[in-house]
Amino acid sequence: MRAAPPPLAADPTALSRLLGTALDALREGAQTRGGPLPAGGPEAVARRLAALGAVLPDTGTGPDESLRTLVRALAEGAADPAHPLCAAHLHTPPLALAAAADLAASALNPSMDSWDQAPAASALEAEVTAALAGEVFPDTENPDALVTTGGTESNQLALLLARERHGTGLRTVVGANAHHSFRRAAWLLGLPEPVTVPAPDGTLHPAALAEALARTEGPVLVAATAGTTDEGLIDPLPALADVCATRGAELHVDAAYGGPVLFSRTHRALLDGLDRARTVTVDLHKLGWQPAAAGLLAVRDAADLAVLGHTADYLNADDDTEAGLPDLLGRSLRTTRRPDVLKTAVTLRALGRTGLGALVDTCMDLAQELADLVEKAPGLELRARPTLTTVLFRPAGAADETVAAIRRTLLAEGRAVLGRAAADGRLWLKATLLNPHATPGDLNRILTLVTLVEGSTHR
Repeated sequence: MRAAPPPLAADPTALSRLLGTALDALREGAQTRGGPLPAGGPEAVARRLAALGAVLPDTGTGPDESLRTLVRALAEGAADPAHPLCAAHLHTPPLALAAAADLAASALNPSMDSWDQAPAASALEAEVTAALAGEVFPDTENPDALVTTGGTESNQLALLLARERHGTGLRTVVGANAHHSFRRAAWLLGLPEPVTVPAPDGTLHPAALAEALARTEGPVLVAATAGTTDEGLIDPLPALADVCATRGAELHVDAAYGGPVLFSRTHRALLDGLDRARTVTVDLHKLGWQPAAAGLLAVRDAADLAVLGHTADYLNADDDTEAGLPDLLGRSLRTTRRPDVLKTAVTLRALGRTGLGALVDTCMDLAQELADLVEKAPGLELRARPTLTTVLFRPAGAADETVAAIRRTLLAEGRAVLGRAAADGRLWLKATLLNPHATPGDLNRILTLVTLVEGSTHR
């Protein structure tokens, strides 16, 4: 007799029981890890996983054992963004609320490529994208936004839309501080290599941009940055927009990092000029505390998205569209895609602008506190006061090799996760503070660990 198939996610009883197993395994794994990162480095992590046995055994171990063992192993071997000493990347600790919504999305499994697979999800996505596009372009008649997997896809879409407006002769002009995705996007789209403008202080200068545009022929898309990956800096958007207007260039702003600062009444002025762009990238899995992926590409004029229209008769036949069924294929270059909008919608409704803005403000304040502590520490050097939530610092007088070794030692011991960034010709340790539950004591602990490891390298 054939065995009964495993229960489906639509069975609430089965899902609830398995969820309890998964949550217990998450807790046990984190307790075993005991810090922000597993100790021992890559070889130790790989060895522990290999010891679990074959990933595809002839006879399965059953849902409870498999879920418990592998979730626990994943948690034990995780770089935990919810740990206050895990502060290397733009890798946020997701809100429990958003993670719970993501579970519901996974259980229902809508596919956002045709209305008959996602009736409510498609309507919800339309509402959320319109609302968020209105935040980016508050004084524009017909803005819109597409849900993406993050900044890389959003930037690629921005270049694609510009290419469709201007042809393959489009030139892209970026600062040396721009995200690497622009070069890859130009390559994928058959566009010339972007013109790169030096940014010696980490931001794109209007005068340097004007000089570059004067030397660049043909239609041009300028890509500015609101929240650089290395330092969290914001280009002077109003002045850059003025240059683009004078020179007849279009402006795209990569605000993957800084975009959610719009929710903060205290700091939103940092993004003055953002609404003068034609397209804007925003990630809510950074300063939005969403599980990845939660990206957006906002467009000033929804008509620009018409070029993404695409027909597949089994998904959006003409007669179905004419009869009123929404056409979803033009909402993404992907076909099957998750209802990532649900977790964002739940978060927006639960927290509102005020709640999200408070989280942004808390992390911005933490960055200033860490900068204060570095400035007061006699053996440490601060690169500059932070603009967003990124702080660069290093042991005073240390060689770059020592800075790199400090970071790797902390990683190998599982004690702290710090990033690295090159600036002014030197290597810096990078703390990206996205955990609103971090405390001043946690910040002090980071600096103490760096100082201890740095001291040990001189013994």
